[in-house]
Amino acid sequence: MFDKVLIANRGEIALRVVRTCQEMGIRTVAVHSTADRDSAVVRLADEAVQIGPPAPRQSYLSAAAIVEAALMTGARAIHPGYGFLSEDPDFAEICAANDLVFIGPPPDVIAKLGDKAVARELMTAAGLPLLPGSTRTIDSANEALELADRLGFPVIIKAAAGGGGRGMAVVRERADLLPAYQRTRATAQAVFGDSRVYVERYCDRARHVEVQILADTYGNVVHLGERDCSVQRRHQKLIEETPAPGLSRAMMADVADAAVRGARAIGYVGAGTFEFLVDDQGFYFMEINCRIQVEHPVTEMVTGVDIVREQLLVAAGRPLSVSQGDVEPRGVSVECRINAEDPERDFAPTPGLLTRFAPPAGPFVRVDTHAAPGYRITPYYDSLLAKLVVWGPDREQALDRMRRALAEFEIAGGGVRTTSELLARVIDAPGFRNAEHTTGFLEQWLAPVS
Repeated sequence: MFDKVLIANRGEIALRVVRTCQEMGIRTVAVHSTADRDSAVVRLADEAVQIGPPAPRQSYLSAAAIVEAALMTGARAIHPGYGFLSEDPDFAEICAANDLVFIGPPPDVIAKLGDKAVARELMTAAGLPLLPGSTRTIDSANEALELADRLGFPVIIKAAAGGGGRGMAVVRERADLLPAYQRTRATAQAVFGDSRVYVERYCDRARHVEVQILADTYGNVVHLGERDCSVQRRHQKLIEETPAPGLSRAMMADVADAAVRGARAIGYVGAGTFEFLVDDQGFYFMEINCRIQVEHPVTEMVTGVDIVREQLLVAAGRPLSVSQGDVEPRGVSVECRINAEDPERDFAPTPGLLTRFAPPAGPFVRVDTHAAPGYRITPYYDSLLAKLVVWGPDREQALDRMRRALAEFEIAGGGVRTTSELLARVIDAPGFRNAEHTTGFLEQWLAPVS
């Protein structure tokens, strides 16, 4: 096992990784920008290295600075968390070239799956069902229009190199396709440095379901069940839960089996997530995330499996500590993302100084956060403040516990607004309580808050 690991990330996920490392007797190195010099992970880690100014390009996205910090401190491996460099095959290659272990899939696997069009081809070959759409990237607006006419509207245009809910546009009318195509290509180029897009049929009433998988270098692949991530704003998740409510357990077993089959087909190694859309007709593969997910705690709460620990074991060349037969999910877990955003202003970020931050507690309540009173929310990074996670023996009790925990959460600061009040409304909304929600839930049931 590694004696020292560098965490190439910030915020709650950096703290999450440090804590598991500490439990395993692994020393940790935190890297940080000047804006994060007083952060919780800097205090908790064994060592800390400042790697640049606040701008991510000059700090958390600087492969050279991160590798230099690892070599300087004698770290043997780098955990990238999620976001930033976690799915960058070039960074994984750079780590290998410097005799550093990248805690994630092999670079060639990341490269293949990072291209959503290529991933679609690979999963088609593995026998996973896909929504009707292009089998390769679309080279012109006319080609996109011809395909959309064949598929029928609505369609969705997606960036081939996209992720995190960015680089996609739903098109409902033929007249809107050309501007949407041009806009999505421009966004994809600006955000991902790759303007290629593809087109597929859009499901208006679909659920977003993902499967957590773990795979080692000995050919072992297991799934840890599914998560429902259908409550979203701008294609970005706000609430996640497991098991997926209101869906056939037989279908969910088929979805999980498909994820395992896909992982085996591509030689996946490490922790990853297969994402699917589910509607009345069946389920359809969307993409694979080659990293730990923000919502991984709900899976840990029902399975008792520490996903970060499994990542570390696999990266160190050891087999998974669990087999499929060991995975026996129990109860229901729900996660709410507490973001520093204003739902009344289209979820605009609300940076500011926290004067009050008192997370809830009590039985079966987990709060993953890096925030505290006196913490300054900057405009440089993701707006996630905390992940509030609860467990209950059934969904009704889990949701009641979440409602209580949200009411107990106290957050205040000059200009700071959060998603907590909106999330409380969602938890009590009949459509959500009855598991009738889809990916369009906020627009259909809750309309913009006024």
